[in-house]
Amino acid sequence: MSTLTNTATPNPNGPSSLKPRYEIRKLEAQHLPWAAAVMGHSHAFHSTVLGVMYPDRDMGVWLQDLYPALQYLVAHQIASGMSFGVFDREYEFKTAEARKAGGKLFWDPNEPSIEKTQGRKAEGMRMLQQMDFPLVSIALSYDAHVPFLAEKMKPLLDAMPEFGIFYGILAERDTRDPASWAATGPGQVLMRNATSTRHDYEGQGIMAALARWLRREAAAKGYRGIQIECMNDAVTHVWSNGVEQPFRATVVSEFECETWEDEKGKKVFAPARQRATKCWVDLKPEGV
Repeated sequence: MSTLTNTATPNPNGPSSLKPRYEIRKLEAQHLPWAAAVMGHSHAFHSTVLGVMYPDRDMGVWLQDLYPALQYLVAHQIASGMSFGVFDREYEFKTAEARKAGGKLFWDPNEPSIEKTQGRKAEGMRMLQQMDFPLVSIALSYDAHVPFLAEKMKPLLDAMPEFGIFYGILAERDTRDPASWAATGPGQVLMRNATSTRHDYEGQGIMAALARWLRREAAAKGYRGIQIECMNDAVTHVWSNGVEQPFRATVVSEFECETWEDEKGKKVFAPARQRATKCWVDLKPEGV
């Protein structure tokens, strides 16, 4: 495991293994547009599921529609005080306007997409270039004792129905007795929801380093467990086989996207070939 030498974190006594140029910060309300953009762009252009399910969808247009629906999900988790982001302290701004503001998102729903003429990759890059801010990776979380409000999640579920189906399958296949893990009060169980890294910063181990730091931070704050649903092999690894001692991880439910069928026999996620998982990390295992 990498050496924990980077003290640029919300807890100087809890350093990270990130490179010196990176800093972990607690996300605040002013970071909401950036965090929603990082999450939305990752889902639209770099998901191993959505891109395969919808090869003919104009993802730029869809993302502009999805973005407003992400606001509540992101805001609720930022308000928990347990959502964090990795910031590039050496980030080079692309525009003078963003430099003056300390970062800016330039997405404009009235600006035409270029996906139909130049392809999805070009459209993804166009929108990425308009994300002119130093936030490069996010780990959103909320306290299990303060869950999402169903009525406020409706716009997101309408815009991305796969989201609800995904969580529903994993919940149905989770055979644990709720009494064995569910929170009975605040500060017990942390629900991780949204792990995304900007495409231009992928491959540097940022997501894994942030996850390891968050596990230690949550344990230090008294949480006894973290639950996370994963639709990416690297994320599943980091939250299952990649969990460090003394913590213990378990994959409590899973399904294969390519073969799962609903009650009508429809393969909702096909032809995407992706293992979907729900992982539980025990931060206070017995005997430790």
